[in-house]
Amino acid sequence: MARNANYSRKETKREAKAPSFIAYAVTEKGEDKSFWTRIGAAWDHEDGKGLTLQLDLVPVNGGRIVLRTPSETGEKGA
Repeated sequence: MARNANYSRKETKREAKAPSFIAYAVTEKGEDKSFWTRIGAAWDHEDGKGLTLQLDLVPVNGGRIVLRTPSETGEKGA
């Protein structure tokens, strides 16, 4: 079945919004050393009842995922 050629999908434009949290994978290396790798971000829902988490990478080594508020000056080193 062919689609109607005049069909136009309504597209709503979203306003770009800074993330509420940055997601990091934290891998422990020894007693006092850990590596933090940015793997995604999270945004608050408009109703304040949840978050949308977008992961660009998923840790496979069993490390933990940590959500931190973004810093004003950019990324914090590992």
